[in-house]
Amino acid sequence: MLNRLLVTYLRPYRGELTIVLVLQLVGTIASLLLPSLNADIIDNGVARGDNDYILMVGGWMLAVSLVQIACSIVAVKYGARMAMAFGRDVRAGIFHRVGEFSGREVAAFGAPSLITRTTNDVQQVQILVVMMATMFVTAPIMCVAGIVMALREDFGLSWLLLVCVPVLVISIGLIVSRMVPQFRFMQDRIDQVNRVLREQLTGIRVVRAFVREKAETQRFGDANDQLTDTARRVGRLQAMMFPTVMLILNVSSVAVLWFGSYRVDSGEMQIGALTAFLSYLVQILAAVMMATFISIMIPRAAVCAERIMEVIDTEPSVRPPTTPVTDLPARAEVVFDEVEFRYPGAADPVLRGVTLRAEAGKTTAIVGSTGSGKTTLINLIPRFIDVTAGRITVNGTDVRDLDPEVLRRRIGLVPQQAYLFTGTVRSNLRYGNPDATDEQLWTALEIAQARGFVEEMGGLDSTIAQGGTNVSGGQRQRLSIARALVREPEVYLFDDAFSALDLATDAALRAALRPRTERAAVIVVAQRVSTVLDADRIVVLENGEIVGSGTHRELMAACPTYVEIVESQLTPEQAA
Repeated sequence: MLNRLLVTYLRPYRGELTIVLVLQLVGTIASLLLPSLNADIIDNGVARGDNDYILMVGGWMLAVSLVQIACSIVAVKYGARMAMAFGRDVRAGIFHRVGEFSGREVAAFGAPSLITRTTNDVQQVQILVVMMATMFVTAPIMCVAGIVMALREDFGLSWLLLVCVPVLVISIGLIVSRMVPQFRFMQDRIDQVNRVLREQLTGIRVVRAFVREKAETQRFGDANDQLTDTARRVGRLQAMMFPTVMLILNVSSVAVLWFGSYRVDSGEMQIGALTAFLSYLVQILAAVMMATFISIMIPRAAVCAERIMEVIDTEPSVRPPTTPVTDLPARAEVVFDEVEFRYPGAADPVLRGVTLRAEAGKTTAIVGSTGSGKTTLINLIPRFIDVTAGRITVNGTDVRDLDPEVLRRRIGLVPQQAYLFTGTVRSNLRYGNPDATDEQLWTALEIAQARGFVEEMGGLDSTIAQGGTNVSGGQRQRLSIARALVREPEVYLFDDAFSALDLATDAALRAALRPRTERAAVIVVAQRVSTVLDADRIVVLENGEIVGSGTHRELMAACPTYVEIVESQLTPEQAA
């Protein structure tokens, strides 16, 4: 997965990658020349007392060093830019894929996990790309070329390379092999911490209301302790890396000086060559050490890449049509034709045999007990989920044949959980229509019975906190209704959108809605019967099936389920 992720998202940056490779190659060659030049100074300059020769070769060493520095700086610059662009593209890829998900896929992954994959997981792979661009290219070149240059200085000590390098590689390999599963556990633990923290921040008022601070503190502490324990295990393994490398490096240096001294004493090797051989050995082991740092990152990046690709490779259950319809007739009508919806693996469908028609200028209300399938029915219209049997048409066209943008532009949805975005009243209302004028915004607020409290807040530029937490539940609902009104759609979907309103405000709002929606099809899901008494048609759902349909009076005479719902909420006089 890691290789596929890198190949896919680094392909556009082949030019930058080539520049980095070339610069790293030149810089590595320059660094490999320095020990040979130093040996030449010792053997041919210092030993003979030739100052001119020392200055000449020293000048060459200075020039080579400047080339090495320049190449390293430019390579790091291009490598860092490439890595940042890579991270940006991967995050964009995840974001766009998640944007295509239906509620089913989002629920399967979970919001905390998707956030972690978009942030922490991408960051881990991005760090690996930076290290690969700055060190991983250098390491193999320096290792191979260093061996060649060391053998060129003295072949008699080559057996030390055959011992030191394999020992270092095997030692690091044993440590890394134990780190791989721990990194997988670590990412899961981060998901868990994010999930617990998100729940606690979102439900802080519930936690305080039920005096569960200690229990929630303990729950977060348990999740945090699990992450800490995993991080400690990884840290202990990482801590073994550097001492192991340094031990082998120092023992190898002592071995070179020990055995090299005998060859110098016997005249088989010069002092400069011994110095150069030692420098090359250090460079070889340093290259292996650089590869070690990368090897620390590869297991974790591989786990993160697997999690990233799991999101990107997931095909949404709601797919746009291959040849979408982009032109709809100018009439507002929603028709359900023997609609069924079943979750994968479920024994029974949530909805079955649903047939109804919502026409322009009429209000169709849907009532039923909790779990009867009302919200699911609403979510089928904008294709948040897809029917498993039957079909739904909007203005005569099957929603599965419509371009999703065209379909959703015809719909004004007020969801069950009213949600507002960080910004102002104006920015939230213009979410439905970016080109809406202030006059249109105030008109929508007036219809939604929200003008009064918005003026008290300070007008359209009043601040709205994330989720609309600085306004009450009823105010959030009214602002959400105003946002849908600003859009002026052909189909209005109110999913229990009046539940937080008092009866007087509810009645005033519905009365003001009538003239505004006279050319649109209106579908209202409600728990409160008083909200739907004056609907043109009331549909009663029970266990996913329609058990009654008609006006209030018709249902009171013919639908026991509706009568039971009404009697649980209204007095006989109110019901009559």
